[in-house]
Parts: sequence; C-alpha cells; structure tokens
Amino acid sequence: QVQLVESGGGLLQVGGSLTLGCSASGTSFLINSMGWYRQRPGKERDLVASISSGGSTNYADPVKDRSTISITLLNKTVHLHMNNLKTEDTAVYYCKTNVNWRSPTGWLRDRDYWGQGTQVTVSS
Repeated sequence: QVQLVESGGGLLQVGGSLTLGCSASGTSFLINSMGWYRQRPGKERDLVASISSGGSTNYADPVKDRSTISITLLNKTVHLHMNNLKTEDTAVYYCKTNVNWRSPTGWLRDRDYWGQGTQVTVSS
C-alpha cells in the first residue's frame, strides 16, 4: 500500500502565495503521476494540477497562469506553488498519486491513493 502525507496550507491572504507538499511512502511501488485536487464547500472535488513521472503537467484553467507543480521521484514528493491567491481558492486540497504496486500476487497497475486533505483558507 501507499501512504501520502501532505504539508502546507492554512490561513492565507488574498494576493499571497501557497506552497503545498506531499510525500508518498510504502513499499514496492512505482509512481505514474502525482497531483493536487481541491474541494470547495458544496462542490465536487476538482483537479488543480498534476504531473507525470516523465514531467508532463496538466493545470486547471482557473490556476494555470499562476501555479507550478513539480515532482521529485527520488524522494517521491510533489509540490504545488500558487501565486496571486484569490478567495475562490479556499478549499480542502488533496494529494493524489497513481502508481503501479507490486502486491504479493503480482503487479497491480494504475492504483490511486489519496491524502487526508489540508485546508486552505484565503481571506481578504
């Protein structure tokens, strides 16, 4: 199995910046991609940004011009940096990873694991 530990978040100001970190741990897995999703009150959980093990990135339209996602495969970590924060960025942010995991009975491919979530509140 794979565990994800998130860091960052909290109470931030409009126009400020945010850095979120997420580390994956476990045994016998290979990362295909890592990313961040967010869930605002009363809304669905939506993609913020993702990055593949090869470095290909994908950003949601509301954040694409003010966000950077990066991955360090050696440390199995992903970071999201977001500038020019807006009140609508207020949400619970979740880290997700997609892996191939070697179970006792063989490889299980494209398995998704989620972090517990971290609250980000942007206040004016």
